[in-house]
Amino acid sequence: MDWQEFLKGESGIHELSPEQTETLLSALLSPEKAPLNQAKLQVKLSTSDDNVKKRLGEIYKKFSNSFPELASQQGAGKLRTLHTKLKQKYYQPSQPVVATQASNSSPYPEEFRSLIEEKIKTFCGRRFVFETFQQFITENPCGYFTIIGDAGMGKSSIVAKYVSEHKSPCYFNILVERRNRPELFLKSIRRQLIDRYQLPNSEDADLPTLLTKVAGKLTLGERLVIAVDALDEVEQEAGENLLHLPTTLPDRVYFLLTRRPYNLCKKRLSVSPGVLVKELDLRDNKYVTFNQDDIKEYIRFALNADSDYKYGLKDWIQNRSISEINFVKQVANKSENNFMYLRYVLPAIANGDYNDLSLKQLPDGLQEYYRNHWVRMGMEAKPGQLMEMVLYILLEIGTPIPCEMIAGIAEVDECEVAQVLEDEWVEYLKKQNVDGEICYTIYHASFLDFLKAKREMDSKRKLFREVNQRITEYLEKRMA
Repeated sequence: MDWQEFLKGESGIHELSPEQTETLLSALLSPEKAPLNQAKLQVKLSTSDDNVKKRLGEIYKKFSNSFPELASQQGAGKLRTLHTKLKQKYYQPSQPVVATQASNSSPYPEEFRSLIEEKIKTFCGRRFVFETFQQFITENPCGYFTIIGDAGMGKSSIVAKYVSEHKSPCYFNILVERRNRPELFLKSIRRQLIDRYQLPNSEDADLPTLLTKVAGKLTLGERLVIAVDALDEVEQEAGENLLHLPTTLPDRVYFLLTRRPYNLCKKRLSVSPGVLVKELDLRDNKYVTFNQDDIKEYIRFALNADSDYKYGLKDWIQNRSISEINFVKQVANKSENNFMYLRYVLPAIANGDYNDLSLKQLPDGLQEYYRNHWVRMGMEAKPGQLMEMVLYILLEIGTPIPCEMIAGIAEVDECEVAQVLEDEWVEYLKKQNVDGEICYTIYHASFLDFLKAKREMDSKRKLFREVNQRITEYLEKRMA
């Protein structure tokens, strides 16, 4: 592992923000070179001296648990101390993250590796969530901890970040990929636990049995946390707990769960007395300030550290004589504390899609963004065009399908469909390799919700009926 990769790993372990990570990597260029001083850092990062001091202060604070010298040391020299300590750690013989994890070279299941890496790439904040969960597992012998939030509030990213730092066993339910059944969950978690804890004769074991076996192998102070994302996307017959999650848990075994809001009748998580259950609802008023701070941190990261978008964003702001402080504040308000809104709107601004709009005219909230984009794409002015048909096909099929199949259903040339998929709707679709073939699905649940609402409103339209008829005919031909 090279020095910069090592520093990125240490940044993740110590929960540095993207801005703080950028500062650390810029300050400590290599093990041999002396750290950059604050004046040089200010120039290199294109920011103020106060910003550099603030970032370094936060870095020292976050590393002080590992290196107490940083907390006790006064005045200058802290950066040199941090550099020395990190250099010593870098040159120590590396130890595996999990000594018993022999059959899987990746710290994550291969099926979720790309998802986790994509989610943590621009991760910001959420410290209050991690601190609340840490308190839960510290104070309780076992239990279930559920994070609740609307689509786009960053639940999957929180799980991905936790898994990336703690190398926890995990499972991401993904409706559009049909990776959301109890048997698939059990198969994945069983394999992860067997590999990690070397559990003999467990190939057919159920989850309670596996957890009991693992609990017997945990060393003093060690815990097992299994992270499971998107319980709301699970497809399962009514009756038992979702994913057949156990009603009882051994001591020092915990589940970190996420889901969208639900009715009490759909909660589907019953436990025995003695198993603690806690919920953290990201929409709760007591978390408003935390959410806003995290959203603002994400915007500042895009403005100052994201090499893909920071220059376009700064040009847009300067052309309208807007201060960065005001831009961060106004966009944060418009986001309604939704990270998915920022994922779409900030690149759109940077790429010039909103050059005809003022800051005030930017869409308010994620659903208005979708409606705004729908109109700007000409979908209302030219109903029935190929772009709309492609989306309806993806919506109705519901599983990853190749361009060739979409073209066959739409009865158009494959090149025309490819242009729609790669140029017109690329940021809303997920491209993946399925059995050696490139396939497409809708990227996010919030856009899926928007399309379903459009479908319900347009259910009597000729295009919608035509799409369903063409799908039926296409599948019948393939089966003939």
